[in-house]
Amino acid sequence: MEPQLLHSVADSVATVVVHHPAKRNAMTAAMWGSLPPLLDALAADPAVRALVLTGEGATFCAGADISTLRGSPEEAQRLAVAAEEALAAFPKPTLAAIRGHCVGGGSQLAAACDLRFAEEGSLFGVTPAKLGIVYPSSSTRRLVSLVGPATAKYLLFSGELIEAERALRTGLIDELLPEGELGKRVAEFARVLVSRSQLTQAAAKEFANGRTDRDAHWTEQARGSGDTAEGVAAFLERRPPRFTWIVPTPE
Repeated sequence: MEPQLLHSVADSVATVVVHHPAKRNAMTAAMWGSLPPLLDALAADPAVRALVLTGEGATFCAGADISTLRGSPEEAQRLAVAAEEALAAFPKPTLAAIRGHCVGGGSQLAAACDLRFAEEGSLFGVTPAKLGIVYPSSSTRRLVSLVGPATAKYLLFSGELIEAERALRTGLIDELLPEGELGKRVAEFARVLVSRSQLTQAAAKEFANGRTDRDAHWTEQARGSGDTAEGVAAFLERRPPRFTWIVPTPE
């Protein structure tokens, strides 16, 4: 099978799989380029309420396919940044499920997700210093927001890999699971995500990402959504809520 991004939708969760096992799921230029339109399609699907990004087999993503950098490194980086920004802008909750190596471009993808769960034994690294590449400013800022300036500099200056336990301590990942437990935990947490109010999630995602000009918009959305009344009624009646607000389809 050619290197590609595979996807499926089940139980309101879209799963995107980085599939290039011959090179530890390294991202080719075509794979970077295919991610934004794929995300657009999944964002527009009302059946999708959350997205899980993972890698084929025992590796998340070992970075960019280095052979693609020989022609035009600038174009390769442009494609990677566009894919990263599209993932960060996905309007529904996103979760990276990480096994094995999460390095270079793989770290870019993981950092662009809202949450990151990893299996014990995973390794993380941001490696442009090994190739003489200037890491994009947007990617650097996103990394700093996750781990702080000191750890970001450690990763960027050295290109060294860190173990999952350190990644957890520094905030690079949110949960660390024993070997064999990652899939179960991700499925369990995805069920939690799809049961919650999309209104709350969409507003919280914008606010957490630093947007400051949409308070009135979200107040109006909440007023007309019915989600608050439904949530309160469900709590008092001791039943699961049936939230109805959905993320609008981009025009």
